[in-house]
Amino acid sequence: MSESVTALKKAIRPIHLWAIAVGLVISGEYFGWNYGWGVAGTVGFLIATLVITVLYITFIFSFTELTTSIPHAGGPFAYSYKALGPLGALVAGYATLAEFLLATPAIAFALGNYVHFLYPSLPVLWTAIGCYIIFTGINLLGIKESAVFTLIMTLLAVVELLIYMGIVAPSFTAANFFRNSMPAGWGGVFAALPFAMWLYVCIEGVAMVAEEVKNPAKTIPAGYISGILTLMLLALGVMILTGGITDWQQLTAIDYPLPESIGIVLGKDNSITKLFAGIGLFGLIASFHSIIIGYSRQMFALARSGYLPGFLSVVNRKFQTPHWSLIVGGLFGIIAICLGKTDQLVILSVLGAAVMYIMSMISLFVLRRKEPSLNRPFKAPLYPWFPGIALVLSIVALIAIIWYNQMLSLLFFGGLAFVVFIFLALGKHRQKSLPGLSN
Repeated sequence: MSESVTALKKAIRPIHLWAIAVGLVISGEYFGWNYGWGVAGTVGFLIATLVITVLYITFIFSFTELTTSIPHAGGPFAYSYKALGPLGALVAGYATLAEFLLATPAIAFALGNYVHFLYPSLPVLWTAIGCYIIFTGINLLGIKESAVFTLIMTLLAVVELLIYMGIVAPSFTAANFFRNSMPAGWGGVFAALPFAMWLYVCIEGVAMVAEEVKNPAKTIPAGYISGILTLMLLALGVMILTGGITDWQQLTAIDYPLPESIGIVLGKDNSITKLFAGIGLFGLIASFHSIIIGYSRQMFALARSGYLPGFLSVVNRKFQTPHWSLIVGGLFGIIAICLGKTDQLVILSVLGAAVMYIMSMISLFVLRRKEPSLNRPFKAPLYPWFPGIALVLSIVALIAIIWYNQMLSLLFFGGLAFVVFIFLALGKHRQKSLPGLSN
């Protein structure tokens, strides 16, 4: 291992980027979203999902402008630095790390539960920890190898979701879907927003492999846009069809709603049910693996810029991967698994996402005014409406998350206040340059 290499390898093509974009998120179709039914009902959650879908469509088309004009591994951290300075970058970097580092243990929990569903003798916790060890190891081998693995897993996961919809569709009835469909009224819709975000959260992680993309001006827009369209169709299809096959209240608090739904339709002893639960791991693996790529690159960029300890920016000479960021991120995730619960981790992750979306859209507006001549290979359509809609809906989502999850929000913002205090105490806010950016 070399302590002097800090350059990442450019190896990602459009198909790999689509796979990473979809792979980052696709586990959201497998679990987590069903907690939204528990607070809003089927129709309430559908309304929340449609609102969040608008948020993500407008956000991704706007965010792509930032990613293509500033292809930096720091992603939102780098955009905020260029627009708002070191302190803005700190807030964006903290939020992004919280989003990615806390999404991963939630997915690890789901992996453990899926495996336990298949093999009850295997404990959920130790299976989840084992997943961290295995997939951190795979990520150490190189970005091209990781991207190819993600592509395979993502394609299998997409095919599986299509098969799932085909199996449950004949059992769908409107009576089931609309039974007690908004038990908490409009308040439930707001409470469900974080679980609706779980259907799309982390897609912006594509930005964190921007330095490893071949021809980013063309490849990044293609990856983002094809990814969000794929996820939108899958999310709505899975959520609506699942809600109409049975009493949806049976599915509101489990980490394996799709195998359970197949079991309801075909019978739990049916061989297809067990097969589906087995291959259901593909979607979870795709997201787990892809988000590890995302948080390791974010830690790499923050460390390279002096916001985290410098050893996290070291890149392995042979594989050109940020090995210390991968290892430390994995250890953090294992600790989170031992301390948290799935729904709590989901809430904390989307809290980070909402803050990051707000910082990114503010950065876009500032950069349009501050640097009008910045090279923008892709421009946000319908400017300023698209980024404006994304900003307003992100603020609404953040307020709703805080209102319905006050203790978790206190934990999140308490952590932010602490890192801001340390940052100011060390004088980091006076930093004048950021590696990889021209000021």
